[in-house]
Amino acid sequence: MGRASDRRGVVRVDLDAAETGRRRVRRPDTLAAEEPLEMRVGRAGPGRRPPLAVTMRTPGADLDLAIGFLFNEGLIRSADDVSTAQLCAGTDTPNTYNVVDVTLAPGVPDPVTDPTRHFHTTSACGVCGKASIDAVRTRSLFDVSDDPLSVPAELLAELPQRLRAGQRGFDRTGGLHAAGLFAADGELVVLREDVGRHNAVDKVVGWAVRERRLPLSGHVLLVSGRASFELTQKAWMAGVPLLAAVSAPSTLAVDVATEAGMTLVGFLRERTMNVYTGGHRVVA
Repeated sequence: MGRASDRRGVVRVDLDAAETGRRRVRRPDTLAAEEPLEMRVGRAGPGRRPPLAVTMRTPGADLDLAIGFLFNEGLIRSADDVSTAQLCAGTDTPNTYNVVDVTLAPGVPDPVTDPTRHFHTTSACGVCGKASIDAVRTRSLFDVSDDPLSVPAELLAELPQRLRAGQRGFDRTGGLHAAGLFAADGELVVLREDVGRHNAVDKVVGWAVRERRLPLSGHVLLVSGRASFELTQKAWMAGVPLLAAVSAPSTLAVDVATEAGMTLVGFLRERTMNVYTGGHRVVA
């Protein structure tokens, strides 16, 4: 099974340690793992299902990642659309289990993609390879505009610390993003980490699909980095009424949140925040 982290040797340079004679020290360091995950999707039957996508991710919660990816791309609509999903050995030696095989339920059409739209993605950007913004502006099954969620700003300001407290992988590596789903009272429902921001969100959404908890009405999704167009779209797809980020949003993220009727909060740090859309849900 792939590992979420690995140990590598480094030369540690500390310019303030010259007096001790240990300015350069060789020591082990823990790095976040980044490995490809191939998703094969199709109907039940003999033979191997065709590959649909390859994404660079941190191993762990791979079934959640695959299911979340398929849902956020509009290729499945619920857990009922999936008959089986399992990790496969792949072709690597030793086996790394970097393949997820998804069998669609009877009656669910095989994925049909535009030849100009490539699903090969990196850990940096899940939108890389899309032909245009229009190709990823998938309409959500859920209307979040009338979600009655109301969150005190005092409570919202506490969520980054609660998210950080659960980031075990980041503690070891310092190199993983996190996405956390919170209930309206601030309880952390589920947290996923990954070297890619979009993968972390897909893992959260995939968990919600498999647990049959969609739409995620009355919840807050917090991401450890910036709020991009893609992450905002994924939150909308899952029916999340409030997306918060510790860093900045993009203009397209604000546009999508406005269109969806979603609350978008950025620069959520210490006791300050910027509410870009849907300010009625943040009670100050």
